[in-house]
Amino acid sequence: MAVSLINPPGLPTVDVYRQVSVATGTKLIHIAGQVAWDGGDFATQVEQSYLNVGTALAAAGATFADVVKLTVHVVDWTPERMPELLDGIARASAKLGVTVEAPASLFGIAALDVPEHLVEVEATAVLD
Repeated sequence: MAVSLINPPGLPTVDVYRQVSVATGTKLIHIAGQVAWDGGDFATQVEQSYLNVGTALAAAGATFADVVKLTVHVVDWTPERMPELLDGIARASAKLGVTVEAPASLFGIAALDVPEHLVEVEATAVLD
């Protein structure tokens, strides 16, 4: 496998992702920000965004096991929304049959491309 995910000593252990990804492959895949075009509540949009990332990865011959970095943009983010975010990720993970653990960054933003979009997820993956 081209990607190893680790939590090095001296850094906090985070339940929902690993702090570091080490990629040794030669094929770099960038997935544009994915949104839920059919709308829905926040958790549903998170779920669909992650499912869309899974579809994009599959088209490139990759899976979530090959992801080295996720970036999540959330409109009007507050920490109180974390349970909904985690619920959406868990539902997508269950449907995909994976555990999403790649290092991730979450950014609270003012708006996305259209007012209906509440979340956008982008990914970078590496294959051998």
